[in-house]
Amino acid sequence: MHIFDSVPAIRPLLSVYHPLPAFPYNSINAPVPPAPVRIEPSDGHRPSRSILVACITLIMAIWAVNYLTVKIALRSFAPLTLASFRVVAASAFMLAIYPIAARLRAFSADLKAHKQPRTLRDLFTFAYLGFFCIGLNQMCFTVGLRYTSVAHSSLILGMGPIWALILAVLFRLEKLTLGKALGMSVSFIGVAILASASGGVSRYSPTLTGDLITLCGSLAFAFYVVLGKRVAGQYDPLTMTTWNYLFGGLLILPIALNRAFALGPLASWQSIPWLAWACLAFSAIFSSTLAYLFYFWLLRYLEASQLSAFSYLLPVSATILGILFLNEHGSWSELFGGALALVGLSLTESARAS
Repeated sequence: MHIFDSVPAIRPLLSVYHPLPAFPYNSINAPVPPAPVRIEPSDGHRPSRSILVACITLIMAIWAVNYLTVKIALRSFAPLTLASFRVVAASAFMLAIYPIAARLRAFSADLKAHKQPRTLRDLFTFAYLGFFCIGLNQMCFTVGLRYTSVAHSSLILGMGPIWALILAVLFRLEKLTLGKALGMSVSFIGVAILASASGGVSRYSPTLTGDLITLCGSLAFAFYVVLGKRVAGQYDPLTMTTWNYLFGGLLILPIALNRAFALGPLASWQSIPWLAWACLAFSAIFSSTLAYLFYFWLLRYLEASQLSAFSYLLPVSATILGILFLNEHGSWSELFGGALALVGLSLTESARAS
């Protein structure tokens, strides 16, 4: 978005570690964020089903299009330049809209309930969470997408719940059941088929570099989910997300400044097509910030499980966009491997929910 920058992007991390309040890659990116507790509307008003479905569709469309816009922007920007500019821009925009978002009913009650002075311990927590979620995760999503396809990126980011579950078992935060093991096994078989159809895991594979970079981003977000679970109850979603973006942006700011100086004089900046700048703005503003705030608003009226059903469509829709607009090509083996991985992910999430 990730994303998710991610996916999360997205890629579907909706039900991993309820109630962790945060962003993802979308995500590019990419992946889809873990879901906070559902907030009941105090005024009793509930939008119609058609409006809610339209809103969910809009969010998923934004995250799917984000893969397309980042891929287009990478034609004019160096990967590290685009990645750092995107993170810093998203962080700045998040800080700018925080006062507005804090007044919205979707966030105001939770803000008051968790209002407290920030300690050095809190700031340290936000710093390392920002490093995993915003810095490493979103940087890897953007850079990785330069060297792999939209289909591979969206699927790898969508596998985030599997990595998070493995880490949770290792950290003894969750037990490994037969159903979870079965789901993970099916997913890994699907990924193996996908990798084999793409040239295998060798230095001659055309997407191996991008796949590994994207995997690092997906693993970073999985670490964020597991580490964030331990402190999620201490902060409200908006505050935690804003602080994470602040520290993530500060960590990436030196890289962004270096890349800005590397671009050289004003003429070099002006030579970048307006479409590339527009894609950068879309990714930073709509995908990385507004879509997530909209998502939290939807959680006032829908359960996380209802939203997660839509998130399984994200890799599929992103892949279709890549084929239609980027002339990406795939094989039936890749399609089968990707579908099998998503089936395994669905089985794993069903086992967790039960």
